[in-house]
Amino acid sequence: MRLLLPLVVLAAIAATGYWLKRPATAVAVSCADPLTGCTFDHRGTAARLRFSSQPAPLEAFELSVRAPGAGRISAELQMSDMDMGFNRYDLRPAPDGAFGATVTLPACVSGRRDWVLFLDIDGTRYVLPFSAR
Repeated sequence: MRLLLPLVVLAAIAATGYWLKRPATAVAVSCADPLTGCTFDHRGTAARLRFSSQPAPLEAFELSVRAPGAGRISAELQMSDMDMGFNRYDLRPAPDGAFGATVTLPACVSGRRDWVLFLDIDGTRYVLPFSAR
């Protein structure tokens, strides 16, 4: 009986963690080359995303997003079917109207290079697959 309460608490913690980490519905963005940039529709206006260099694990690169009228933009870097920990970045507005942040891919011990960028622009979530070198 004494073990029942800790087990219930652990189950509740696990269920809460799963619920908080579940992915929100995301709009797929097709992007052949994030280095040259990608344009996609955000609430009826053209938004643009660009990487400053080819992403590589543990090497910083600039992520730039231009979304007219946006108030808040954040990005998460994850892999499909693999928990890569907390990799969320809040992009900061620049004087030229773009939002940007210096981001870094974590190291993947399996050597995989398939990544997914989850981009949140004022509550609308986008998903963009890309490859690292």
